[in-house]
Amino acid sequence: MTSDTAYVWVWLPGESEPVVAGRLRKDGNTHSFTYGISYLERETHFPLYLPELPLIRGVLRPDATWEAHGSILDAGPDYWGRRVILAQHFGRLTGESDTDDLGLLTYLLESGSDRIGALDFQASPDEYVPRTFEHHASLSELLAAADRLQAGELLTPVLADALLRGTSIGGARPKALIDDDGHTQIAKFSSTTDTYPVVKAEGIAMHLAAQAGLDVAPSRVVAAGERDVLLVDRFDRGDGGSRKMMVSALTMLALTPMNGHYASYADFADVIRARFTKPDHTLRELFSRIVFNVIVGNIDDHARNHAAFWDGSLLTLTPAYDICPQPRSVGEVNQAMAINRAGDRRSRLQVCELAADVYHLTPTEARTIIDELVSVVETGWDDAATLVGLDDLDRARLRGGAILNPSIFYRD
Repeated sequence: MTSDTAYVWVWLPGESEPVVAGRLRKDGNTHSFTYGISYLERETHFPLYLPELPLIRGVLRPDATWEAHGSILDAGPDYWGRRVILAQHFGRLTGESDTDDLGLLTYLLESGSDRIGALDFQASPDEYVPRTFEHHASLSELLAAADRLQAGELLTPVLADALLRGTSIGGARPKALIDDDGHTQIAKFSSTTDTYPVVKAEGIAMHLAAQAGLDVAPSRVVAAGERDVLLVDRFDRGDGGSRKMMVSALTMLALTPMNGHYASYADFADVIRARFTKPDHTLRELFSRIVFNVIVGNIDDHARNHAAFWDGSLLTLTPAYDICPQPRSVGEVNQAMAINRAGDRRSRLQVCELAADVYHLTPTEARTIIDELVSVVETGWDDAATLVGLDDLDRARLRGGAILNPSIFYRD
């Protein structure tokens, strides 16, 4: 589909049907947004995100180096979804396949409508036609389709259609959407190129995070043939078909994937103090998540792996997701985002403890949180590993490797 325009539709809070909010148009190397007059004149409406998209007439342009406004990109497909659409366009993926081969509007208009958050994109400003796709497949079939796509093989129309449904879910790893007794879940697949049990490791981390009292998306590891799949409950849906608007920490920090390495937890904490509901409670939760990431070796904690609900005026932290331990070939590693104001991102509990004031905690409060989380992981490890069916060899690799690596206890 070639177009220079897409229309942005939004589910207003508590509503089961979307309304058109405005027009997204290719504007040189970027994409500008203009609210529709009908939307601005509605009795109930809200800005898609502030401060980047205020409720005003006229063209709203992002920085010229950005692909589009952050809140728009948050609702679009990420690396995996773009590659599925790319394969659909060109028949298969090859070593030369590049997600830049298609434009943003193609990705927005051809990805599934059951996307993260409360936005969707349509070719028409007058009629909303959801891209739900006709075909569904079993977990085993979806996993096999993901394998074939990554290997550059052709997919049957049924499997291609089933994979397309989940293209609007973010992330780089293969995944799909499935329905389970009326509830939509994100299915995260293992890959044939994995060098360690990625799915089981994430299942362990998510389980232990819940055991530790963190606000985390419910999840479970299931088997699809001889492979593992992590099922994660959606938390961006409300009652009666309503949807919850979401933005990533990348957008909250006014950054893009190109400069996201500048994101820091300290800057995120400043946003929380200024713009979140229950800021002190949220800062404590954020600090706990940082500490937990250090303990379990999740160093892929970049700004797109944190998000908040947006109600038109304030933000509220979403449940945690994408907590995936990363194996290491060296002792000490760094978190994706700096923990303190000096830019220290070393994966050490001491770094977290010394940054307590950034998160409105006393040193004693920070130390208590750290001790409690370490205790939960140490005492709950065996049960969590058994729960996901981790064998003895992988237990030896993960415990003390990614999870509870001795380097996290280093002190200056």
